[in-house]
Amino acid sequence: MGSSGSKLEKALGDQFPEGERYFGLENFGNTCYCNSVLQALYFCVPFRDQLLEYCGQNNKMIGDTEENLLTCLSELFTQINSQKKKTGVIAPKRFVQRVKKQNEIFRSYMHQDAHEFLNFLLNELVDILEKEARAAKSNSGNQAPLEKVPNGSLNGMANGNHHKEPVVTWVHKIFQGTLTNETRCLRCETITARDETFLDLSLDIEQNSSITSCLRNFSSTETLNAEDKFFCDKCCSLQEAQKRMKIKSPPRILALHLKRFKYIEQLGRYKKLSYRVVFPLELKLCNTTDDAPGSEAEYSLFAVVVHVGSGPNHGHYVSLVKSHNHWLFFDDENVEMIDESVVQTFFGSTQEYSNNTDHGYILFYESLEPKQ
Repeated sequence: MGSSGSKLEKALGDQFPEGERYFGLENFGNTCYCNSVLQALYFCVPFRDQLLEYCGQNNKMIGDTEENLLTCLSELFTQINSQKKKTGVIAPKRFVQRVKKQNEIFRSYMHQDAHEFLNFLLNELVDILEKEARAAKSNSGNQAPLEKVPNGSLNGMANGNHHKEPVVTWVHKIFQGTLTNETRCLRCETITARDETFLDLSLDIEQNSSITSCLRNFSSTETLNAEDKFFCDKCCSLQEAQKRMKIKSPPRILALHLKRFKYIEQLGRYKKLSYRVVFPLELKLCNTTDDAPGSEAEYSLFAVVVHVGSGPNHGHYVSLVKSHNHWLFFDDENVEMIDESVVQTFFGSTQEYSNNTDHGYILFYESLEPKQ
């Protein structure tokens, strides 16, 4: 452990970033799905900063806050950030125990899905922050009103929370974007638009493709006909229509999930798609609405969660992270410096049966637009 730490310090030498810490995470029996996502989130700087701030505020109110996923995660990030050594290994035992306590899906020692975990974690953090914000509001009485989520009334209605006013948490400010679902009636040409928010986008993939083509396909026009006709309010009847989904408000951090696990009916099970999907270091969003703020939004890749293995029910997760212009490879306890060119070895394979089973699964892109 110590030797790999010193090896990394030697590799970086004088270029070791001031105040930065590069720590591996101990694996507690198939918890690589958790470790790989945690490393990606730790090097998502706005997310880390908010957690460190939260932990600092929480420590001032000792005894007030019950242990939950947010307190455990903020304490873990603070523990890493405040280490005297620059490199080493930390055991995220308390956090992993909390995850298992909170969600029975993650209790077994079976292979878990990193994207499912990311989804669960972000939504859980949002729930905790919303509860805290509402409690603070009811305690303080007439303080300034809480910020509203754009189109939050829609979200609230969907969840049956007619009385609850949606809250914008810092998780929303970092990860949330807005999609516009446009449906155009082919008889009267009326366009019905409905907005919905997202914390990440799941993209269908094809062989020998790119993230840009996957995003284009995500927003391609679909015709609704036969049994799928659309009820047009203006025509007051079912009509053929065209439907498409576009990004109306791009998020600050764009998390993209590549749908590498597909259910094959003939086989009666899921299969891993090892398709080669090129993900660029710099990405320009191609599927935004014309009136979207920053309709030519540009992003820079800073983390990749990689699935290693040929099938969906077994394998391993590692992560690649960009920190201060250096790329690092995190594999549970081990941390190594890698060259930027190594990132492209995780695009996937052009052949179905290949020795290379290390494929990019979740991509994290940071907006290059100035911070709002």
